[in-house]
Amino acid sequence: MTTTVLSSATREVKIGFNEPFVIIGERINPTGRKILAEEMKAGDFSRVESDAIAQVAAGAHMLDVNAGIPLADEPAILAQAIELVQSITDVPICIDSSIIEALEAGLVVYQGKPLVNSVTGEDEVMERVLPLVAKYGAAVVAISNDETGISEDPDQRFDVAKKIVERAADYGIHYSDVIVDPLVMPIGAVNSAGKQVMHLVRRLREELKVNTTCGASNVSFGLPNRNGINSAFLNMAIASGMTSAITSPLHPEVMQAVRGADVIMGHDPDCANWIQAYREPLPAGGEGGAREGRRRRRRKA
Repeated sequence: MTTTVLSSATREVKIGFNEPFVIIGERINPTGRKILAEEMKAGDFSRVESDAIAQVAAGAHMLDVNAGIPLADEPAILAQAIELVQSITDVPICIDSSIIEALEAGLVVYQGKPLVNSVTGEDEVMERVLPLVAKYGAAVVAISNDETGISEDPDQRFDVAKKIVERAADYGIHYSDVIVDPLVMPIGAVNSAGKQVMHLVRRLREELKVNTTCGASNVSFGLPNRNGINSAFLNMAIASGMTSAITSPLHPEVMQAVRGADVIMGHDPDCANWIQAYREPLPAGGEGGAREGRRRRRRKA
């Protein structure tokens, strides 16, 4: 069974078929967050710091770090953000940029084995990103679209993913270090989007034997009660074989869905993680207190 091993300087995370589902916190991304973008551009990383701490506390196993800000020095900002996040948390990082210089700036300062987000199926993109991934011994997210765009045919997306996996092998990158993003379309716009992803995830697992990830919240775009849709989607995706997702851990219903799926899939031995997260504490003076009182009376006797 395929396992992708990622690490910080002090902590290792495994993404795999027989491993608990991995949540990659999405919040450190200025896209659509005007205040965060302005702060990062001005050198203020206080919100980056608070977002990192809050996501790890909520259960994120990794953090996605993006610094895509128009008219800003993205390589410098991304490197600074990565150094900051690594100084305050011990979780591995997904280095997220479409700019090759920014990816390399992040890889230069990173301590451990990161995940690079991302490479697509265009020949020019693969020729620039994959040598960088190989040089720094990273793993990479392979997004299943190419110069023709995003196909609504999941089998065509599979072919793009296969092309990336095979090209990665040419650079010495083992398929276990390629995590495929099958691309989740908004279900409100493409009614078959969910079924497309489930079909594709199963093929990726069975035929290419690769781990998978996605931007899970895309599925609910434009709909009310988005976390309800996201939770249902993640349950079904995990059952189909998906092994990680880039999403926000700050929504309790989403984390509950993921932890519950881990239990049902047998990826939470003895339900230990579930019990730790949701066990109700004993009330003051309850059964625990009664037992202690009996022990004290016996000692006095």
